[in-house]
Amino acid sequence: MICMTVKKEGKHMIKGFKMKLYPGQEAEYEKRHNELWPEMQDMIHEHGGKNYTIFLDRETLTLFGYIEIEDEELWAKGADTAINRKWWDFMADIMETNPDNSPVSIDLQKVFHLD
Repeated sequence: MICMTVKKEGKHMIKGFKMKLYPGQEAEYEKRHNELWPEMQDMIHEHGGKNYTIFLDRETLTLFGYIEIEDEELWAKGADTAINRKWWDFMADIMETNPDNSPVSIDLQKVFHLD
């Protein structure tokens, strides 16, 4: 959960980003997200996140994320929650991370949107 490119769309902002899995971790990544902790779901919603989707490019092991948020400041506060830091620690063994175990995340620039 890292700050990403933001574009205002109506009353929500859209964020896009990419991250990277380690080889052979595709199934484990999907499993962990299919079993996303209720506390993590609550944190995402409480910090204004909705319509959160992550796609995987199996050839490059690149993850592409999309999320709609209500407010950038509220969303950013979610990174400092105990449950989010626990999630980062839980995911650190299967994907590229920074020294604090946050995922290495690269902002994506929105170039097109169609309602």
